[in-house]
Amino acid sequence: MTENEGENDQKHSLKDSITGFGQVLIGEIESLAGVVNADPLAQAEGEFNVEVGTVREGLEEDMAEEDSEK
Repeated sequence: MTENEGENDQKHSLKDSITGFGQVLIGEIESLAGVVNADPLAQAEGEFNVEVGTVREGLEEDMAEEDSEK
C-alpha cells in the first residue's frame, strides 16, 4: 500500500464517521462563509450539505429504531 492510499482510506473513514448533525453543522458554517465572502458557490455547497445532513439524521434515527426493535 502506498502512502497516498493510506491517506485516502483515512479521509474516507473520517467522512463516513461524520454524523448527520455534524454534516448539518458543517453545511451551516459553509453557507455562512459563502454569504460573508459573497461566494455563491460556497453558499450553495453549504446549503447542499445541510440538506444531506438532514436526510442522514433521519436515516440514522430510523436505523437506531430498527436496531432497538430487534
